[in-house]
Amino acid sequence: MESGPDYRLSPFTGWTRAHWEETADRMLLAVRPYASPEPALISLPGPASRSGEWSDGLEGFARTFLLAAFRLAGARGEDRLGIARWYAAGLAAGTDPASRWRWPRPDEIPQARVEAASVAIALHETRPWIWDRLGDDVQARVLDWMAGMVAARVPDNNWVWFRAVTEAFARSAGGAWSADDIDHAITRTDDWYAGGGWYTDGGQRNFDHYNGWAMHLYPLWYCRIAGEQELAARYRERLGRFLADAEHLIGGDGAPLFQGRSLTYRFAAAAPFWTGALFGCSPLAPGLTRRIGSGMLRYFLSRGCLRQDGTLSIGWHGEFGDIRQPYSGPGSPYWASKGFAGLLLPADDPVWTSVEEPLAVERGDFTRAITAPGWVVSGTSADGIVRVASHGTDHAQHGDDPFYSRCAYATVTGPDLSGGVDSAVTVLDGSGRGAGRGQLELVRVSGNMAVSRRTGLALTTVSAQRGCWEVRAVRVSPGADGCSPGADGCDIRFGSWAVAGDQPPVAEAGPGRAAARTPDGLLSLVVALHGAMHGGVHRPAGPHAFGQHAAVPYVQTDEPVAPGDIRAVAVALTASPGGPGVMPGAEVTDEGVLVIWADGSRDMLDWADG
Repeated sequence: MESGPDYRLSPFTGWTRAHWEETADRMLLAVRPYASPEPALISLPGPASRSGEWSDGLEGFARTFLLAAFRLAGARGEDRLGIARWYAAGLAAGTDPASRWRWPRPDEIPQARVEAASVAIALHETRPWIWDRLGDDVQARVLDWMAGMVAARVPDNNWVWFRAVTEAFARSAGGAWSADDIDHAITRTDDWYAGGGWYTDGGQRNFDHYNGWAMHLYPLWYCRIAGEQELAARYRERLGRFLADAEHLIGGDGAPLFQGRSLTYRFAAAAPFWTGALFGCSPLAPGLTRRIGSGMLRYFLSRGCLRQDGTLSIGWHGEFGDIRQPYSGPGSPYWASKGFAGLLLPADDPVWTSVEEPLAVERGDFTRAITAPGWVVSGTSADGIVRVASHGTDHAQHGDDPFYSRCAYATVTGPDLSGGVDSAVTVLDGSGRGAGRGQLELVRVSGNMAVSRRTGLALTTVSAQRGCWEVRAVRVSPGADGCSPGADGCDIRFGSWAVAGDQPPVAEAGPGRAAARTPDGLLSLVVALHGAMHGGVHRPAGPHAFGQHAAVPYVQTDEPVAPGDIRAVAVALTASPGGPGVMPGAEVTDEGVLVIWADGSRDMLDWADG
């Protein structure tokens, strides 16, 4: 029997702890038909990852085991689903070298090194009900399997913590571990700390959700397992600072920002908020933490993230294969299990008993600069949309990655993965195709403005945000080479957001402007403010993460832009019933571009370094 909504306790979502428990139960029962006879491998439907079906079976077990652990530990061992018995049987078979259903070892298949950390955390959290009740022979086999992590080669990124967390549990249980492995994880994490609560993942500028569901989560769970109180204080302080920014990245409908890798993990984006509450370092009110978590889980459930059989698909709302990374197998989406970490908080914790409080975007319009990733964030309460102007996040070592290379991201739409028109400022080649963005260099970010350079394209962009509007001004660097067509200048295209739905968006284009609107009222608009341009609309051939049909409005310069020249546009993304409101104006002066907003306030956009 499903629980009904409780709008007294949860005026925004209606959800209580019971809804979380029921959802966890449904998800756990749904995977059991896909388990091997001895439930060590869970082979869910979908294409295999690059690691192969055997590894994918372990992934299905380990990631759902994490969900099972949060559910079991949160219920203090009450176990009407037989969680402890079922996963204990899987542990016994998976670590038995003679079993037909044995797991690949961490020293056999690298992906097993990732899954080992989920197994370790799950065993730690359920120690009284699973680990302590395993036979001595099974415990020895589990520790022998984990021993393959010691000195195992891992990429120089969040993977260092898979090794450290696994060894922390092994050490607590009398197994093999390496102080060098743990010291390496701690040292490299400090190297990757960019300030303000933000980490890069491996030292590049690829800021994304891994900051929350990996770089903050695993160090604190290592400390939880190892009892490292002094080190935990360092990580707690950083997570608290991150959460002060992160609460501004949640849309009014509960959606997290659609940006970065592994978005099929979906509501794993709630994990840092629960972690902050669990470790006592969140600056957010308890009722706000639950509002974020419940809103996010409800958002995905209401949009079809679970198949009819109750299993998680690869996608964002429902199935969307284009979101899949090469390392993603059918069990990969179950990293979303991290989003259930709040169940570890007891039922009488204020997170579960306090009245829900409104999100940042529900409390009013805001603009917020986040320095480390080079983002200016704008939220509008009329439609609940959160937008990010991105001037400092990159993944250039992997090419022109649409999850990082766009000028802007939002909670209600994502990039067109088939082309580079949307949310892009790009030079066009001789055939009219975008030349890509080039590597991004953050110049500065403060208030509602940011400046960045695109190396290799000789473009410098400065933008300012207010409400649903963003003004983007671009200057072609003096002495630029590589502009095309010809040496006299560059043709430049300015793309607005892609918008998508189950029906084709209505679009229009003309001199100096273009727009696209979905049937449910989401509008993407771009208007030329300085320089002659003509509008167009790109319609991607394939589906989009937010619908089967997408449209991207853009404007393009009528003539090549000479080195030293400036062009400016205004872009808007809104679902407000009142539309985007009065468009900002712009005047080019000797100092830069003077932006005049609808309320008469002004911003000077300039290209100075400091």
